[in-house]
Amino acid sequence: MSEMITAELVDLELDRSAGTKEAAARALAERMVSLGRVTDLEGFLADVAAREAQMPTGLDGGIGIPHCRSAHVTEPTLAFGRSTDGIDFGAPDGPADLIFLIAAPAGADDAHLTILSSLARQLMDEEFTTALRAATDAETATTLIRGEGRAAGETTTETPTDQQPENDPTPAEPFRIVAVTSCPTGIAHTYMAAESLENAAREAGVELAVETQGSAGFTRLDPAVLASADAVIFAHDVPVRDKHRFAGKPTVDVSVKAGISRPAELIAEAREKAARGEITTASAPSPVDNAGDSGDGYGTKLRKWLMSGVSYMVPFVAAGGLLIALGFAIGGWRIDKAPSVAEHFVWTDTTSWAALLFQIGGLAFAFLVPVLAGYIAYGMADRPGLVPGFVGGSVAVTINAGFLGGLAAGLIAGAVVMGIQRVRIPAVLRGIMPVVVIPLISSAVVGFLMFLVIGKPIASLQSALTDWLEGLSGANAIILGVILGLMMCFDLGGPLNKVAYAFAVGGLANPTEGSLKVMAAVMAAGMVPPLAMALATTVRGRLFTKTERENGKAAWFLGASFITEGAIPFAAADPLRVIPASMAGGAVTGALSMAFGCTLRAPHGGIFVVPLIGQPLLYLVAIAAGVGVSTVAVILLKGARKPVPSGSGESAEAAAEAVPKEQVAAAV
Repeated sequence: MSEMITAELVDLELDRSAGTKEAAARALAERMVSLGRVTDLEGFLADVAAREAQMPTGLDGGIGIPHCRSAHVTEPTLAFGRSTDGIDFGAPDGPADLIFLIAAPAGADDAHLTILSSLARQLMDEEFTTALRAATDAETATTLIRGEGRAAGETTTETPTDQQPENDPTPAEPFRIVAVTSCPTGIAHTYMAAESLENAAREAGVELAVETQGSAGFTRLDPAVLASADAVIFAHDVPVRDKHRFAGKPTVDVSVKAGISRPAELIAEAREKAARGEITTASAPSPVDNAGDSGDGYGTKLRKWLMSGVSYMVPFVAAGGLLIALGFAIGGWRIDKAPSVAEHFVWTDTTSWAALLFQIGGLAFAFLVPVLAGYIAYGMADRPGLVPGFVGGSVAVTINAGFLGGLAAGLIAGAVVMGIQRVRIPAVLRGIMPVVVIPLISSAVVGFLMFLVIGKPIASLQSALTDWLEGLSGANAIILGVILGLMMCFDLGGPLNKVAYAFAVGGLANPTEGSLKVMAAVMAAGMVPPLAMALATTVRGRLFTKTERENGKAAWFLGASFITEGAIPFAAADPLRVIPASMAGGAVTGALSMAFGCTLRAPHGGIFVVPLIGQPLLYLVAIAAGVGVSTVAVILLKGARKPVPSGSGESAEAAAEAVPKEQVAAAV
C-alpha cells in the first residue's frame, strides 16, 4: 500500500477546510489532484457523490469511507483525513472523525483492489483506529495505514473455543455458517462485512467461511464447504451471484451494512433458524426485492417487484414493436392481413419480407404479458415464481385481460409461492419442492384464480380502459398528455417514468388509435430532458460545469434516441432546477403530441422511427416546443441563483454544489 498513500495525502486537521461530507471529499480529492492521481476534480467528485447516493458510507465507530471507481483516477489512491468535531457520513452512531477517501481507476487490476480491500479489513481492528486517532503527524499516520511494522488486517485462525477435549470420544460438531458479502462498488463494505462476521464467529465459537463478491472478482466457496454448512448469511446490496448454490439452507438475508454493524445478531439469528428447521433460501428476497431486514416498506417492495417485471419486459417490447412497425412501414397498413410466411413466402416479393418482419415481431410481442407476470413473480419469490407467473400471464392473454391482467397474475403468483414456501416441509421432500411441488401447486392455484375469480373483472376493466383511450379527444386528450409528460420527466427513468412508459407499452398489446397516441406522447416527452440539457449547455455553457458541458454533447444522441436517463447527470448536480424545467417541457410536448393526433406503433427508437409516426412533422414540432421550454426554464433558473463572490476561487462548479447531494436520492 506504500505507493497508494503518502504524507501529502494526509490531513490531520480536516475541520479547517471541511464541515460536511461533500467538503471533506473535496478537500481530500484536491490533494489527489495536486499529486496527479486525479485528472478531473469535478468529474471525480460527481462519481463519489453518485456512489454516496447509493448508500451512505459512514460506519459505526466514527469512520467514513467515501469511495468510488472513476475514469478520472490515474492510479489507486488513498487519502486520509481526521476531524476533531466529526463529519456526518450517515452512520447510525453519529459523525465520523476518521475519513478515508478511496479512489480506484475504472479499470483497476485485481492486485490493487485487493490491497484497497485490506484497508477495509484493517478498519475493523480497534487497535488500528485507536492508533490513528493518537497520531501526531502525517508521517506517523501514513506509516500506520501502510501497515509498516505491524501485521495490519491479519486475522487469527484459532480453533473455536467450544470444541471438546481430544480425549472426548464424541466431540461436538461446531456450528458452520457460510456467508456472502457484496456492495455496489465492491471495494470497502464487502470486505469490512466479511471481517466483522469472521470476528463475531470466532467469539461465538462458530466456523464461518465467507465469499467476498468484490470488484476484484470472487472465488466460489468449495462445494464441500457449502454442503456441510448449517446456515447461510447474505450481507449484500447487489445481487448474490450463483445464488442457487445455497439452496436448502436456513438463510439470513440483510444489507451489507447490517453485516458490519451487527454481525453477532445475524449469527444468532442463523442459529435460531437452523434450530427451528426453517428453510428460507428458496423464499429469500431476490435482488430486486432486497427485503429481509433492509427496512423496505410494503410500498417500496411493491415498486421493486413491478419494476422487475417491467425491466425484463422492455427488450421484448422493443424488439417486437420495432419489427411490427417495420413490417407496417414496408408492407403498408394491411400487412397484418397477410397469410403465414411459413406457408406463403416469396423470396423476391417485398410484401413477403414485410409480412415476415411483422409476424416475427408479433410473436415477440406475444411474450409481453407473460414475461411481465413471470418476472414480477420472480422479483417476489425468486426462481420458483417463474412458472406460475408465466402461466398466469398466459391466462391473462387468453381471457383478454391484457397488461392489467399480467400485473395481477404476477403479484398473485409471487404471493402464492411465498405462502407455500413458508410451510414447514419434511426434510425428505425439500429436494423436490422447487422442481415439482411448488410449480405444480402454484400454477394450479394461479390458473384457477385467473380463469374463474379475478380474471374476468380485470378483462372488463382492460376493455373499459381501451374504450376510454379510444374515445379521448379535445381537452381530455391534452390533459392526459400533460400528465404523461410530467411523469416521464419527473424522475428521468425512475419508477414514475417507468409507470408511464409501461402504461403506453401495455396499450400496444392490443393497439387502438387512442393507445397509439399515448405511445407517441410518452416517447416525445421522454426525449425532451436530455435534448434540453444538451441545448442549454450549448447556448449558455458558462452556467454549467466542465463535466456537464461534456455530458451535454452525449445528451444530443441520448435524447434523440429516447434515452431519458441522459439528463440524470444534470439532475444529480442540480435537481431543484433541472427537474422542474424538464417537467415543464415534457408537459408541453405531451399535450401538443396528443392535440396534434400523433400516433406511434414502435415502443422505442426516438427520431430514428419518425417515418413510422403518424403526423411526423407535427410530432417534431411538439418535441421542439418542449425542448425550447425546458431550455429557457433551466437557463433562467440557473441564471437566477445567487452568484459566487469573485475572488473566492470558485466558479460554476462550486455554485453547482449549492444544492445538497442528499436531495438527489429523493428527487431522482
